Amino acid sequence: MAITAPTRRLMHHVGLEFVEKKIQGHGKRPLAAGLSLTSMIDFLVVTVVFLLMTFSASGETPVAKGLNMPKAENTLDMIDAPIVVVVGSQILVDGGPAGNTRPIEESDRMQRIDELFNLLKAKRELWKQTHPTKDFPGVVLLQIDQEVKAVIVKSVFQTAAFAGFPNVSFMVNNLPKSAAH
Repeated sequence: MAITAPTRRLMHHVGLEFVEKKIQGHGKRPLAAGLSLTSMIDFLVVTVVFLLMTFSASGETPVAKGLNMPKAENTLDMIDAPIVVVVGSQILVDGGPAGNTRPIEESDRMQRIDELFNLLKAKRELWKQTHPTKDFPGVVLLQIDQEVKAVIVKSVFQTAAFAGFPNVSFMVNNLPKSAAH
């Protein structure tokens, strides 16, 4: 077969009649499938509604089940920092387990919580690796039930400081400011 200059129609020289009809668009089904935009629009609407329902613009974090936080008048907005939750005898960091308060309750003495220390130290190292040019803020948020003993609060506070998080903030429920101020 000799080499010829390209023509406007691809495969026009093929002698099979059914191939020629398919290429020219005379087949039973069209080559370009029509997309149903109705189902695509329905999908996008459902996705947008779902995202709007689950999105929180105020930066509020969900409170752990069974946690009764203290109330305060002078509050600040939320910041991006690891959240340490103490509820019952469990300690959680960003929702994952990070130790237990039973040894502190039994001894009734302040002590370092090793699991919490290791998790916070790892979070600090990860932050330093991902932000090499910035100074580490060292902020941790404590979400602690108001019924938790002071020795446990002090132990969690001290463990966070030892792990490199000296700036500790407590999460509280916001009270309206009194009119006396």
